[in-house]
Amino acid sequence: MQHTHDVRKHFLDYFRQQGHAIIASSPVAPLDDPSLLFTNAGMNQFKDVFLGKSVRDYQRAATSQKCIRVGGKHNDLENVGHTARHLTFFEMLGNFSFGEYFKEKAIQFAWEVSTNIFKFNPEFLWISVFEKDDEAYQLWTKFIPESRIVRIGEKDNFWAMGDTGPCGPCSELFYDKGAQFGSATNPANDLSGERFMEFWNLVFMQYNKRADGTLEPLPKPSIDTGAGLERVMSLIQGKENVFETDVLRGIIASIEELSQIPYVAHDARAPAFCVIADHLRCLSFAIADGVQPSNVERGYVLRKVLRRAVRYGKMLGFEKPFLALLLPRLIEIMGKDYKELIIAKERIADVLTQEEEAFFRTLKRGGNILNQIIENSKEQISGSDAFKLKDTYGFPLEEVQLIAKDYDLQVDIKGFETLEREAKEKSRAAQKSTSQVAEENLYADFIAKHGQCLFVRDGSGVVTGKVLAIVSDGQFRDCLEEGQEGMVILDKSGFYAEMGGQVGDSGEITSGPNCFSVATVQSPFKGVIAHIGKQTQGRLSVHDTVEGAIDKTRRQRIANNHTATHLLHWALRQVLGEHTKQTGSVVDESRLRFDFNHPKALTEEEIRAIELMCNEKIRANIALSTYELPYEEAQKREDIMQFFGEKYGNVVRVVDINFSKELCGGTHTSHTGNIGYFRIAKESSIAAGIRRIEAVTGHEAESIAYQSDRTLQELSTLLKTPLS
Repeated sequence: MQHTHDVRKHFLDYFRQQGHAIIASSPVAPLDDPSLLFTNAGMNQFKDVFLGKSVRDYQRAATSQKCIRVGGKHNDLENVGHTARHLTFFEMLGNFSFGEYFKEKAIQFAWEVSTNIFKFNPEFLWISVFEKDDEAYQLWTKFIPESRIVRIGEKDNFWAMGDTGPCGPCSELFYDKGAQFGSATNPANDLSGERFMEFWNLVFMQYNKRADGTLEPLPKPSIDTGAGLERVMSLIQGKENVFETDVLRGIIASIEELSQIPYVAHDARAPAFCVIADHLRCLSFAIADGVQPSNVERGYVLRKVLRRAVRYGKMLGFEKPFLALLLPRLIEIMGKDYKELIIAKERIADVLTQEEEAFFRTLKRGGNILNQIIENSKEQISGSDAFKLKDTYGFPLEEVQLIAKDYDLQVDIKGFETLEREAKEKSRAAQKSTSQVAEENLYADFIAKHGQCLFVRDGSGVVTGKVLAIVSDGQFRDCLEEGQEGMVILDKSGFYAEMGGQVGDSGEITSGPNCFSVATVQSPFKGVIAHIGKQTQGRLSVHDTVEGAIDKTRRQRIANNHTATHLLHWALRQVLGEHTKQTGSVVDESRLRFDFNHPKALTEEEIRAIELMCNEKIRANIALSTYELPYEEAQKREDIMQFFGEKYGNVVRVVDINFSKELCGGTHTSHTGNIGYFRIAKESSIAAGIRRIEAVTGHEAESIAYQSDRTLQELSTLLKTPLS
């Protein structure tokens, strides 16, 4: 029997052999995309590419993406445990083409994987295509009889990223599980989806939908596919539902051991086993990726998931925290493929236990509230009381109805539904949609014509280049006159563009007596280095040969601070534990700011220990080295840190300080001794489970020390007490 680990590996190996870059799963909490509560599809991490906002150094990619669907448009929470296929956490296998291949190749790949990797019997495979997509229909006839190809309308077989933007027809692959699962004769009339299980969706992204509803062809049609791994495994392993596949059934076995109750499919208690197994994965992966249960946004959703697991746990007799006791089995089954579970296991267990303890206390209090509501209700429990019991205390409506029936009371369902609908509308309104199509990108044609700008890491800080373009007031210009502001794009540049938290360089671009003062540098599109500033003297024109000279003193201070962030990251993991990961940073010439996940404030002793460790490495004056590796090789290296949510290309740069190795494209000092001195200025909380350290180095760090000395001296004088 094929196991989940093997099928996932064989899927990725197949696409690697077909020239696809194998890209690691992005975190389930997309911290760089405020439009999403959780990553809910494999394409999420490539959304900027599909929108034309960025390009990658690969045109084909494949992933096994961790996904959570518990909010917004995709909310499967209430279905979990009561259907054969719904999950809050699942893995999405997918292959992607960014304008490189289209329908013919995508269909060929899907057929070969389905029959050779998944080893499905072709006789049981069915295909759906968009009703107007004759091209896809004809391509499928090469592999499957027309009698097993159905045309389906826009609602189910036409995908759109939003009201406007990239969109296109879909083609879905189904497996016929047999007449025992329903009387439907094809996928089009199988409304329940129980007999003909959809396991793979191919999206042919070929149009841009305009605000007026018209469709215009995209210059580079793309491919986005997604196959639910758990669904695929239920078919491969011949299981009736996803919960009986190897991974989820392994977790259920632990629930059986802990509860001393056997799992029996279709038994009244079977949903409890399924809910707990699914929700444990959802919670554990979310916590490992930095989400903390709370009363807002992602944290609130996570808290709802946990409370639902606890409610179902009570059906199996659990009256005290139990989820952390199941964690070892999850790690045993999935930790080999997802190391973040192993690294964060202690934090996951602590968070689960603390949340469960709090909810068990709430349930006791909620029971008293319920009794009060029953006593105060004459004929029915009001919609507002029913909603409060569900939303605040975790009592599902069905449970409230059952209890009400015992007391000959009705429940105001209409009032309850109104309040629930209002709550959902508020939740949706709170999510700012950024999935609008980008306006025609100013730089897409530039990249196509000129190629990417070259960033030169030159120690002299002076690089000779040619002016490729000048942008002013959002338009390309031929020149900049003295006093005008704008952006200058060179074919090659020694200026570092703001990226990864590091600010852009400043300096001057000169051509004889002509001078453009560079205030900062940004990369508005991958491969574009835009020097932003003002023409302070003379005139600058397209095609001019120029010298770009960075402010070397400022660059050195920025480099010192950037290297210090690597020291800080290393020290935090030594002092607080390996669960500590960067969630954001800012590095400039005067300070560094570092955000990381940790459940509580640092103690004075921990702060001092971190400072001492950093300063010890500074005094050791360790040389830094940098080198490039294929990303796939870097992924396998456990000694190399990879930042939260970062988008990497095929080749990555490693900054190696011997004891600390991180993927990083920024500028760094040559030896740790150049940093001089490191001090933490402030430690604070910026969100539930996320801490922030603000620190300084060199002269700024010395200033803090001198200020502390002055304060102590003033206190000594005021109190007339000697310092020693």
